[in-house]
Amino acid sequence: MFLTPHFSLSPLLLLLAFLPSTPAQDHLSFTFNNFKASPNLTLAGIAEFKPSGLLALTNGTRRDQAGHAFFPKPFPFKASPNATASSFSTSFIFSISPEYPTLSGQGIAFVLSPAPGLPGAYPNQFLGLFNETNNGKITNHVVAIELDTIQNREFQDINDNHVGIDINGLDSNMSEPAGYYTNGKFQNLSLISGKAMQVWVEYDGGKKKMNVTMAPVDLPKPNTPLLTLSMDLSPILNQTMYVGFSSSSGSFSTSHYLLAWSFKINGLADEFDFSQLPKLPRIGPKKVSRLLTIGLPLGVILVFGVLSGVVCYVRRKRKFADVLEDWELDYGPHRFKYKDLYIATKGFREKGLLGTGGFGRVYRGILPTSKIEVAVKRLSHESGQGMKEFVAEIVSIGRLRHRNLVQLLGYCLRKGELLLVYDYMPNGSLDKLLYDQPSCTLNWQQRFRVIKGVASGLFYLHEEWQQVVVHRDVKPSNVLLDGELNGRLGDFGLARLSDHGTDPQTTHVAGTLGYLAPEHTRTGKATTSTDVKGEVLRTVDAKLGSEYVGEEVELVLKLGLLCSHSEPVARPNMRQVVEYLEGDIPLPELKLMGISAVGLTFAHHEGFDDFALSYPSCMDKTFTHSSSVAESQLSGGR
Repeated sequence: MFLTPHFSLSPLLLLLAFLPSTPAQDHLSFTFNNFKASPNLTLAGIAEFKPSGLLALTNGTRRDQAGHAFFPKPFPFKASPNATASSFSTSFIFSISPEYPTLSGQGIAFVLSPAPGLPGAYPNQFLGLFNETNNGKITNHVVAIELDTIQNREFQDINDNHVGIDINGLDSNMSEPAGYYTNGKFQNLSLISGKAMQVWVEYDGGKKKMNVTMAPVDLPKPNTPLLTLSMDLSPILNQTMYVGFSSSSGSFSTSHYLLAWSFKINGLADEFDFSQLPKLPRIGPKKVSRLLTIGLPLGVILVFGVLSGVVCYVRRKRKFADVLEDWELDYGPHRFKYKDLYIATKGFREKGLLGTGGFGRVYRGILPTSKIEVAVKRLSHESGQGMKEFVAEIVSIGRLRHRNLVQLLGYCLRKGELLLVYDYMPNGSLDKLLYDQPSCTLNWQQRFRVIKGVASGLFYLHEEWQQVVVHRDVKPSNVLLDGELNGRLGDFGLARLSDHGTDPQTTHVAGTLGYLAPEHTRTGKATTSTDVKGEVLRTVDAKLGSEYVGEEVELVLKLGLLCSHSEPVARPNMRQVVEYLEGDIPLPELKLMGISAVGLTFAHHEGFDDFALSYPSCMDKTFTHSSSVAESQLSGGR
């Protein structure tokens, strides 16, 4: 009587055992306590698995690169396209370790995306998520949690160490400084400390609310979230979505690591087995062993024995000796060793010479340790009271961050030389591609993009950064082109800083003949109007043929005349220039501004009469026989 139930149940058990499971049942959750043995994840860019079990989104040696890591299968976030989004949660442990303690890459973002990747994303900015064209578009259907280590004012970032919730773009819907709450008190966390930290992201589909919480890896999850966003994600999320991470290294080499990751639909993500977590690379020098401490007195005898050898070594190294002032100790990462720059440029050989200007010679180099390509500019200097202030401004300018500025990485002082280190631009300067019979010709679309890029960079310098930066030497030879032919304004050797709302105090006339604003030569004061002195062409470059947009060419020509107005107050500021170029506002009629179709006449040659007196007679014709800005620019200064 006990056999009958047994046999009647067996076919049912066999049937259930061989029924195929649905895709949703296959992967509603996963947990990685480490990333050993190359787990089933889709990697892109420079992301890689380390033998230690770390997932490195960026590898700490390459700049301007992005890394992506996604789970290879999509998750069912909605029962149907128009249904309500399901609840989900994820937890991950990360660490960000920059090459320099205070200068880092872009950061890390946890991403919900329609595809297992982010096509078209910039590799060197935008956190590897978006580009200029698609940033902020509702068609992106992207939700991201950013751990941002750069303050980008164009995205209204609150600081350079924050956590934000991003919907379809990098203008965060909500953000807070990185940290956590304990006993009702907020505790700051440094995202670039190199220490492991844990993040929890939980979305309640019923309450339509998302919580983001973080804490050091050795603490339990805080009761109070760092961020709480009340928002229905149903219109944002597709029926199926991919989950993953994105990061970009930016201008400074940075290692972005993931140690562990768990995810679940309709439930809380699993907790980690911390005994299986991989170890992070050592930060800082190794601890001195006790044996060495005890044996140090005995080593004194050895020191005396090799003293003569040390003296010889010092003599050999003297040729690479730097001039290190006490006040320079504060500038740590911004100061390069002369030896490194000497090796990078192979002794400043002529073969690596990129160009020669009135203020120095520029060499291409590869830094020996990081293998980063750089441009090194050598200038002569006399050590004096003003050098400290000058270097302070150089270091401040080195903190500028904008896609249309050449990054100033640092400097080096040695005897009678000052060396400035910049990002290397593979396509050289704009003037060489325009005037030096190049093998390829920039088309109009590329030229217009360069114009808008430089205008955007100047707008950032004048209004968007924490101080006002007046470049004072805007000209084609100082516009560099990166690998994608984007225009980047460089050579900040003459730049001057001032606070917003103050009057610049410099009275030293500096710049390049043909590009000096007339009032700058008269008063000696560089203002933001100094940088808006434009350059126009009498006719369209014949090399363009008919391949150009007439309306854009006319806009650029008229805007060039308007920017060359003899009255500084009549010139548009850079905000207006950008708006004109983007078509956001119409260009005013030139006749209303006192500008004719022939050119822009100076009022009594303002500034140039007195300026010409200080130069040899051979220069007189340049300043006395030109009756308009258009004529002087076209005939004398390109």
